[in-house]
Amino acid sequence: MRRLFDVAMTVLASGIPSSIQGPHVHDLSKQSWTLSSQALNKSIPAHVPSQVHLDLFQAGVIDDPYYGLNDFNLRWIADANWTYTSDPITDLRHDAKHTWLVFQGLDTFATITFCGQSIASTDNQFRQYAFDVSHALTRCQDTPVLSLNFGSAPKIVNEIAEDPGAPQWPRGVQQTFEYPNRWFMRKEQSDFGWDWGPAFAPAGPWKPAYLVQLEGSEGIYVLNTDIDIYRKGQVNFLAPDQSQPWVVNASIDFLGSLPSKPSMSIVIADADSGKPLTSRVLHSISASNDSITGTAILEDISPELWWPYGLGKQMLYNITIMINNTQSETVAQVTKRTGFRTIFLNQRNITASEIKQGIAPGAHWHFEVNGHEFYAKGSNLIPPDAFWPRVTEMKMARLFDAVVAGNQNMLRVWSSGSYLHDFIYDLADERGILLWSEFQFGDAMYPVDDKFLKNVAAEVVYNVRRVNHHPSLALWAGGNEIESLVLPTIKSADPKAYPKFVGDYETLFVKLILPLVYENTRSISYSPSSTTEGYMKIDLTAPIPMTQRYKNLTAGHHYGDTDYYNYNTTVSFDYSRYPVGRFANEFGFHSMPSLQTWQQAVSPKDLHFNSSVIMLRNHHYPAGDLSTDNFYKPSLGMAEMTTGVTRYYPTPDKTDSLANFSAWCHATQLFQADFYKSQIQFYRRGSGMPERQLGSLYWQLEDIWQAPTWAGIEYDGRWKMLHYMSRDIYRPMIVSPFWNHTTQHLEVYVTSDLWEPVSGTVNLTWLDMAGKNIPWNAASPASVSFNVGALNTTKIYSTNIRDVSLENVSNSILLLSLTAHGHLPNSNDPTTLSHQSYFTPVFLKDLALVDPKLELSRNANTNTFTVEAKSGVALYTWLDYPSGTVGYFEDNGFILVPGEKREVKFVAQDTHANGEFAKGVTVQSLWDQTTKG
Repeated sequence: MRRLFDVAMTVLASGIPSSIQGPHVHDLSKQSWTLSSQALNKSIPAHVPSQVHLDLFQAGVIDDPYYGLNDFNLRWIADANWTYTSDPITDLRHDAKHTWLVFQGLDTFATITFCGQSIASTDNQFRQYAFDVSHALTRCQDTPVLSLNFGSAPKIVNEIAEDPGAPQWPRGVQQTFEYPNRWFMRKEQSDFGWDWGPAFAPAGPWKPAYLVQLEGSEGIYVLNTDIDIYRKGQVNFLAPDQSQPWVVNASIDFLGSLPSKPSMSIVIADADSGKPLTSRVLHSISASNDSITGTAILEDISPELWWPYGLGKQMLYNITIMINNTQSETVAQVTKRTGFRTIFLNQRNITASEIKQGIAPGAHWHFEVNGHEFYAKGSNLIPPDAFWPRVTEMKMARLFDAVVAGNQNMLRVWSSGSYLHDFIYDLADERGILLWSEFQFGDAMYPVDDKFLKNVAAEVVYNVRRVNHHPSLALWAGGNEIESLVLPTIKSADPKAYPKFVGDYETLFVKLILPLVYENTRSISYSPSSTTEGYMKIDLTAPIPMTQRYKNLTAGHHYGDTDYYNYNTTVSFDYSRYPVGRFANEFGFHSMPSLQTWQQAVSPKDLHFNSSVIMLRNHHYPAGDLSTDNFYKPSLGMAEMTTGVTRYYPTPDKTDSLANFSAWCHATQLFQADFYKSQIQFYRRGSGMPERQLGSLYWQLEDIWQAPTWAGIEYDGRWKMLHYMSRDIYRPMIVSPFWNHTTQHLEVYVTSDLWEPVSGTVNLTWLDMAGKNIPWNAASPASVSFNVGALNTTKIYSTNIRDVSLENVSNSILLLSLTAHGHLPNSNDPTTLSHQSYFTPVFLKDLALVDPKLELSRNANTNTFTVEAKSGVALYTWLDYPSGTVGYFEDNGFILVPGEKREVKFVAQDTHANGEFAKGVTVQSLWDQTTKG
């Protein structure tokens, strides 16, 4: 920090300002707390931040909420009111001029009492609250005590819904998963259940809280900071001019009193080395009772740019903002880590010159970073736990390490969870993970009365300003599936009422939220809905500033982004069923977690495929109410997974019940991974098709608990087959077979994400399942040379299987091996690019599998495992590790041919990967799914 002030002394005429006495801050997490309720009839020790379930669990009152069917058994907790009470707060300054209670997050319906005096009530989990308790403290007769009473969210929203004046919607529009009426509350929507998670409806002080005191007439406490970095002249919905200088707009929200003529300055330095970049006095200062803002144009410097993972370096800077009085004393200062980049969601119309290049007419829907188009590769992030206070930085660091290890550069932060903590954005900044962020509305219509909108406005402004300095922030979207799912449902249910509800949608997401985003950031684009056909025009002076396209479509044109779910497994690999659009933001299929993960939450007696516990922990399809014995709907989801396996893969039929259950879990993951692979390579191929498709984000990255879900990473961090597959298919260059099993037509494409044309070779090798070469390579070329354009695709081979010289299609496999040389974006060093894939001319259940006789060895010095296939082609070669550690293999789920050795390193993400762990590593292949074992 001293270096920052040295820079200020060099550049600022006033030298280093001295600091006046700052606020006295009492961290309420260091206070002793108790939790009580009439439902409990006693008090137990508690914590801040926390939630009721966590404190009850830690006190031994309840079992692990995640175990067995406790998501049903513990509903009495959500049905009760709960009170957090502090011990007497002893170190406050009674002569302070001002005292405030500051809450970073209260979940959700809370009544606050301080010194026995009623202070306020809250009704929004996502807001920061500050209450002046100066008067209450002066009237306090005893040592102050703070009390937080949390009302039952399910009961409160039911009461709101029963009010005669409450809004009504057509039947079937509002999606209820378990608890009803979630749309009446500003609380995490998935707390009331979703099709991949439990419905605990937690309550409590889920984020830190403080008592803040100021003594003098000058001096402030910083509540929030908005640092907006953009190119001069930049606006949210237009591509920024990369030749323009950078602008820094710095704004501070505060408690306290500014000096009469405040000034502002900033110091910018390399976040790693502390090397100074620049310092500036801010101009155009504007101040109010609770915020102050200033601007600097950095015309004479060129900071290093921040890039997403795989596109360049993640350069980060510290910006220190100082507020000074006329005596050059510092009233307040705050430092935030940030980066210089532009990120823009391009929804502009396709131009005539682009149509001449082969791009279909319509409108773009893709991201551009620092003026460059790029392919967004990633997944959707859901809440990593039902209880946010136990989401640690270590857990999220491991998860985000898995994201970059999986070759992903973007996550969509789904809209019915919660706004992410600052430390999560920090982790994304460091790793180059772009975060498409959404406001917390999903799969429902919401009230639009003045009280609700005012509450939402405060929520939006606080969170936009809070995270705006993070270079990982990529987009603000209004909500999930409201334009693509909810509005069409209303149109079908009640066509006459449809215009009214379109108006309600626009009131919330266009008239309210859009201007609030634009007023607080010029660097981030906004879309009213996650899946959308985009907009037709933007006129910020109009009553509806963005005119949505809705279904005003033109044949042969492409516009927005798509989502796709099809649980009819007869057509899972039919490419003609996949949507053709500019961007795929959500698609997927569910699978079972591994046996090791099930064992964390389910007793041994229940570890079989259709046990009542396994069935009821599957929330696809959701009950739609509070049923605890609804086996019919989850049985449908179990059947979808089962048919996905039996239609395409060898059916497990092991004599040992536990081994058979484990094999079935694994088989559902095989189907899930292949289904995603077929879609991702289809969408990526679209980069060179008329749709010019430039993004695929699958559903979903990770699990919230141990259950069947769409996740690629299980609750404790274990990778499913899906995440290994996505790691492979998200490589910079891939070779992909596309097979129409009805016509038997086969095409092979090479797809590249690079920003330059690349030449290379694909080797094609036909083998039988014993690993022997098929004579004359089945009349196919042994290799094909290719040239692929920048961010593009090219077809390298086409045939019909009926024209290929195969004696037995069930005993045949085509290996595809790509090699090319090129430069990764923003790299001057050439690199070798490679990818391997394969194709079988029958579905895998009909393949004449041969026991590959896999052998596994380990090098203890390097923690590297070597796998060799001795006698047959090994499909889905799968290394597995025992419970008790977290990590991943650098390669998994791969193909091996006889005589080939594959060295695979295990990357430990904790400290438990010792020699004993390594002894438990096993290897299997698709062949093992067929054996009795």
